[in-house]
Amino acid sequence: MLENLTGRTSNLQRDLGQKQTAGGGYVGPMDSGTPAVRFCQVTKHYAGGGGVDDLTFDVARGEVFGFLGPNGAGKSTSIRLMLDLIRPDSGTLSIFGLDAQLDSLEVRQRTGYLPGDLAFEPRLTGHEVLRTVAALRSLSAPTCYEGVASRLRADLDRPTGSLSKGGRQKVGLVAALMGDPELLVLDEPTTGLDPLVQQQVHEEVRRAASEGRTVFLSSHVLAEVGEMADRIGFIRDGKLISVDPFEAFRKAQIHRIDVTTKEPLDPQQLLLPGVSLVGKAGHTIHLEVEGPLQGVLAALSQLDLVDCAIRPPSIEDEFLAFYAEPDA
Repeated sequence: MLENLTGRTSNLQRDLGQKQTAGGGYVGPMDSGTPAVRFCQVTKHYAGGGGVDDLTFDVARGEVFGFLGPNGAGKSTSIRLMLDLIRPDSGTLSIFGLDAQLDSLEVRQRTGYLPGDLAFEPRLTGHEVLRTVAALRSLSAPTCYEGVASRLRADLDRPTGSLSKGGRQKVGLVAALMGDPELLVLDEPTTGLDPLVQQQVHEEVRRAASEGRTVFLSSHVLAEVGEMADRIGFIRDGKLISVDPFEAFRKAQIHRIDVTTKEPLDPQQLLLPGVSLVGKAGHTIHLEVEGPLQGVLAALSQLDLVDCAIRPPSIEDEFLAFYAEPDA
């Protein structure tokens, strides 16, 4: 029965103009102008508080989209809404042009999902977990997962309840990545992993993007998302603060400059437009510069300097700026 279903699915996808990837999944045009993910005024509130408010944004096909926010910001709620695990109070959601509620079964079959609150039946081995997931997605086990399991060095022979947190995370990642799904939804994917395996996860994301597949990457690890994402959406208290290309995000960041002079310095000499004083200790002053550096560098060149250190743009600083409470 599963073989018949797999055959029918493969024929349909070929008829729609999709191509098969090395891992057995399908990507391709279907309707190339339709976003992979579309939120339109989506709102979900919980009785005890929290949720998301009026989310509206698109994720393009083939894009790696980073979704950033502190714990409780609404990241996992947004993902559960995408996969019809919970229903919105208002608004609409579509995945590849399909209604996220009415067509949820097809959406899930085309999606690889790693939840942030990963849990398995502890008596099942990794192989048993993956065979079950493969059957649900009409994939051929174990060939659909052997390659990625090897690359992630996942232990599939032991019961998942006996594995470390990192060991269980690897099994979850294999379940999400196997079969090369068109859409990868990864919620905090590198939690509990050692640095070498984290780098392999980054490689898997890059491989997916290079094949034209879409990745929705939810995290609070800024450097990690910045290394992989084409665009980054920031969410705070259930509201979308911004969605920007990563390069634009980097250009907008604030530079920090530490200046030490031979003689005492009046900071007012350097407080040009976009420059603010952060602190002063002896002959050293600490500045923040928002925007171009040319003006403040010209002013510094006129001083008798002992030392001048310019810190490169910090993604962590921008994160704190986005998530600082608005002025009252």
